[in-house]
Amino acid sequence: MTALAPGENRPAPGDRLMVTVTCSAPVDVSALLLAADGKVRSDGDFVFFNQPVGPGVTYRHGQGSGDVVDVRPPALPADIDKVVVTASLDGSGPPTFGSVGSLTATITGEQDTLTFPLSKLSTETAVVCVEIYRRAGAWKVRAVGQGYDNGLAGVATDFGVNIDDEPVPPAPAPSVPHSSRTDPTVIANPVAGQQYSPPQYQAPHDRAPQYPAQSGPPPGYPAAPAAGYPPPGPGYPPPQQPYPPVAPPPPPTPAHSSQQGAQPMHSELFDPRHAEVSGMGIQKQGGKMIKVGVNGETLVRSGSMVAYQGDLHFQALGSGGIGRAIQQRLTGEGVPLMKVSGRGDLFVANGAADVHIIDLDGTDGLTINGSNVLAFDPTLGYDIRMVQGAAGYASNAGLFNCVFSGRGRIAITSHGSPVVLNVDQPTYADPQAAIAWSSSLQTGMKRNDSFGLGRLMGRSTGEGMTLSFSGRGFVIVQPSELPPGGMLGGTGGGQEAGQSGGLLGGLLG
Repeated sequence: MTALAPGENRPAPGDRLMVTVTCSAPVDVSALLLAADGKVRSDGDFVFFNQPVGPGVTYRHGQGSGDVVDVRPPALPADIDKVVVTASLDGSGPPTFGSVGSLTATITGEQDTLTFPLSKLSTETAVVCVEIYRRAGAWKVRAVGQGYDNGLAGVATDFGVNIDDEPVPPAPAPSVPHSSRTDPTVIANPVAGQQYSPPQYQAPHDRAPQYPAQSGPPPGYPAAPAAGYPPPGPGYPPPQQPYPPVAPPPPPTPAHSSQQGAQPMHSELFDPRHAEVSGMGIQKQGGKMIKVGVNGETLVRSGSMVAYQGDLHFQALGSGGIGRAIQQRLTGEGVPLMKVSGRGDLFVANGAADVHIIDLDGTDGLTINGSNVLAFDPTLGYDIRMVQGAAGYASNAGLFNCVFSGRGRIAITSHGSPVVLNVDQPTYADPQAAIAWSSSLQTGMKRNDSFGLGRLMGRSTGEGMTLSFSGRGFVIVQPSELPPGGMLGGTGGGQEAGQSGGLLGGLLG
């Protein structure tokens, strides 16, 4: 084993190099493939936890024994001159590498093992450990140790990764005027004074079960004893006097062939209220499910599909883009997404939570806990932002929430039937019950319990902190104070769902 000093370089000890980074604090390890200009060619050259495979490079989680970057120089593209391996604090441990006990990068090849212990770090939150570079047709290894104070986002940006990139927008689906939707919903601008009527179910004309018409009982039989029962047939008791006996009717054809005279099934399930709704785009299907009429593409929560019809294809998107994946890792907030494309009907739900639909008209945004997002139109954009005024406190979103903007429809969930508060006076809500609000509102934290002897002795109202809202807009409050993730399948979907991320506000604003 050969120890490297900072800045020292050596020939690569083989055609396959295993770079293992070990640290006394939790770190995220990543690799960037750089061209001659020192930048990535595209976001596909950034290999990390949410994108673990690149050309000639693979990332593997060490499960507590050090993450590994497997580099095969002969398999690297011809226009790649360098691979840098980085480590960044994940926010769950010390705030800087100055508080970390040890950080070591080890390069193992067929011919030798090189080790580089990094030291003299102070305020850095991310560091380039080593680089594997091409020189005169051969590959070499250099110990670097260059630190960054702005974390993984700073490293990625310095090497040309655009962390603000949005996923490539899909082709817009044919627009459907709101008036044609069968389920009127609240427009996300309640302060304008609109009046809304409750959703009215309209039975679809092309989807309702069709059964043979009943023209009455067979000759010689009485009417059915009650509505909804099948007419007498084989297996039913013979009719009683005073009706004269008649020959039994011919045996029915098998029940699966209703077009050939089969007796129909009867059940309250066949009531029109259980039939699927019609229309394109996002529609409510009862109170705990949505139907998405897909003709192109739509974005829904990963794992939320309960059924579909037609020709649909599913693609996992993670959190939706490199930048958002980094933010999700740092904050624990985000929406684990899948893209559904094709043509057909998609049915989506999340743990039998209540479903609600909101239409955004572009004049205001919607701030919402990522765990309450079920589906949204691809015309909407979203970002992850710190809850204003909540620094240092754990809110329902763990200090961070998703902010949706633009024009389109979003389906959200709640644990129970919520109340929508119109903020026309100072308004306060439990931080675990306030699931969404107008982005234009100003938020803060209000301490309700005075800090004194009573609190030191364990006496409290149980309502120590509340979120405050001011301005003009609305707040959606669910009748539950579940902790982050509660009954709705985890906050956001970050790898550390529910972490507060309180030390990271300076990184993401």
